[in-house]
Amino acid sequence: MTKKITAPLTHEVARSLRAGDSCLITGTIYTARDAAHKRLCELIEKGEKLPFDVENSIVYFVGPTPAKPGQAIGSAGPTTSYRMDAYSPSLIKMGQTGMIGKGKRGKEVIDAMKEHGAVYFGATGGCGALLSKCIKSAEIVAYEDLGAEAVRRLTVEDFPVVVIIDSLGNNLYETGRQAYLSSCEE
Repeated sequence: MTKKITAPLTHEVARSLRAGDSCLITGTIYTARDAAHKRLCELIEKGEKLPFDVENSIVYFVGPTPAKPGQAIGSAGPTTSYRMDAYSPSLIKMGQTGMIGKGKRGKEVIDAMKEHGAVYFGATGGCGALLSKCIKSAEIVAYEDLGAEAVRRLTVEDFPVVVIIDSLGNNLYETGRQAYLSSCEE
């Protein structure tokens, strides 16, 4: 069963999701990659205001290609998430409830997710052109000088993701592998 989620993502909804849940996200999400994350965390360290409200936000780790005429955005596939591991705990502590990317996450990120009630979603790598069809609008909100890595506000409709790590620390990369290996032994 696919769960429909409306973003912003409340802590209550984030805590109700479990590793392995298929979800379709509709609403507002933000984009940021490592260069933008570094700048956001520098603002946090200085006690300055961030360029968007992090509370209940979902951040998609993506550097989209330029939009073609008539499109909101170009190809928008996920980037490898571990690049954000040094920065994600600070944003989670400030209220971020969701992250979208691909690949494993570090212990500090998972610990922050468990403590503050956040989830990590996986989007399918290599499907950037298809994923971009779920993006109805895109607007740069900060760091335009970073080009593809600028922070953008996206309006998405039925954006397909899978919960990889839930707020309890359950990790689909681990449980899925264990289930597969168990089925091979039968």
